[in-house]
Amino acid sequence: MKKIKLINMKYFVIAGLILFSLSSCNQQPVAETENESQENETTGEMTPVTLTDQQFSALSVKVDSMAKYAFKDVVVVNGYLNVPPQNKASVTAIIGSNVASINVFEGDKVNKGHVLAYLKHPNLLDVQTEYINAVNQLEFMEKEFQRQKKLYEEQVSSGKVYQKTQADYFMLKGNVLNLEAKLKLLHLDPSKIKRGTIYEKVPVLSPIEGYIEKVEIRTGQYVEPQMPMFEVVNNDRIHADLMVFEKDVYKVKTGQKVVFNVESIPGEPMTATIFAVGKTFEQNPKAVHVHANINNKRGVLIPGMYITGRIATNNQLVDALPEEAVVIEDGRSYIFTAEKENEGWSFIPVEVIAGQKEDGWIEIRLLSPLTPGAKLAWNGAYYLLSEMKKSETGEED
Repeated sequence: MKKIKLINMKYFVIAGLILFSLSSCNQQPVAETENESQENETTGEMTPVTLTDQQFSALSVKVDSMAKYAFKDVVVVNGYLNVPPQNKASVTAIIGSNVASINVFEGDKVNKGHVLAYLKHPNLLDVQTEYINAVNQLEFMEKEFQRQKKLYEEQVSSGKVYQKTQADYFMLKGNVLNLEAKLKLLHLDPSKIKRGTIYEKVPVLSPIEGYIEKVEIRTGQYVEPQMPMFEVVNNDRIHADLMVFEKDVYKVKTGQKVVFNVESIPGEPMTATIFAVGKTFEQNPKAVHVHANINNKRGVLIPGMYITGRIATNNQLVDALPEEAVVIEDGRSYIFTAEKENEGWSFIPVEVIAGQKEDGWIEIRLLSPLTPGAKLAWNGAYYLLSEMKKSETGEED
């Protein structure tokens, strides 16, 4: 009987242990779930925001890539956009004549050799006629020169006659070459003129590829030799021409970075690299020219546009955005990446560290790299945060 009681007691203890183990197992996931829930509440990801094209336009949201900015150790400068002298051309008249027609407008793109206008005048006809006569005379004189040379060598003719014929021949040959050069300057073909072709109108050709900056003639106008008729500019090598005042010249050198704004394109900074520093001072104000190649051209850039900039003398440019692009939530700073969709825009919050501020710009320190070519919202961050909260709580306008 005691043996039976002992066996029952043994089974009772084992059953109790099993129930305790099951109870512990059931309670463990609950605790883990509560901890995970609390952790998600603390570090949960912020949801993307979607704007329709209409909302995007109405809010004037600006989207662009990350900008660069110099926050300290800088030289403040101003100047103009410019192009090298070899990228400008002044087209002038070679000979006095009248404008027969004008083939271009200001702003037109032209290639090298493009016909800009046609000129006509009796002077142009006279030079062609003079060339034909000179060529015919040269042919006759060449034969006479060869004949006198033979007679002189055979001692039939005197040396004086031979020398006179030789001088006349080479003088006439020089005149023909001179007229040929004039015709080529007028863009006329001497070989065709020699065969009897007379050009009533002479073309005016562009010496470089570029854009017509100025048209300074009218149809029918008489243009004097060397009078400017067209200005052609090639903007391919447009650069920043900055003025550095005397007190700052010693700080500036080639290779330094420049952040500048074009007056006609506000809020869109561009970067450039200094490639030349002037060695002479301009007067009133006393400053030197500093030339910098533009690294990220934006919009339409035209020589003569006014610019303001900052030369980073420590050669360091940092990632930066306008202050309107950054929003603070629960002590954390966020910016928004932007991506175009079929019927709107999607904005995804990205946590960053906000650095120093200056003149409406704020330094951006990324916690992880952005996707190459990523676009960012440059403004409206507080509105995007508000819309994001609405979507998270299910609120509707």
